Amino acid sequence: QVQLVESGGGLVQPGGFLRLSCAASGSISIINVMGWYRQAPGKQRELVATFTSAGSTNYADSVKGRFTISRDNAKSAIYLQMNSLKPEDTAVYYCRCSYGLGRVTWGQGTQVSISS
Repeated sequence: QVQLVESGGGLVQPGGFLRLSCAASGSISIINVMGWYRQAPGKQRELVATFTSAGSTNYADSVKGRFTISRDNAKSAIYLQMNSLKPEDTAVYYCRCSYGLGRVTWGQGTQVSISS
C-alpha cells in the first residue's frame, strides 16, 4: 500500500502563485508514476501534470508554461509549482500514484482557490 498526503493549497489572488506538495509513504519502492490532477465544482477530474514511466513530464495544455511538476526521490515527494494563477485554476488538487501491478491511490486533495 502507498499513502499520499497533499499540502500547500490556499486562497490567492489572480496572478499569484502556490506550491503544492505530495508526500508518499508505505511501499514507496514499488511506485511507478506520480502526478497531479484537479477537479473543479461540477466538472470531471482532469490531469494537470504528471511524470511518465519514462521519466519525462506531461502537462495539460491549460497549465503549460505556468505550472511545473518536480520531485524529490529521496523524500518520495512530488511538487507542483503554480504561477500566474487564474480563477479557472480553482479546484481541489489531488496527488495520484500508480504502484505495483496496476494499483492506483489518491491523496485526500487540497483546495486551491483563485479569487480577488
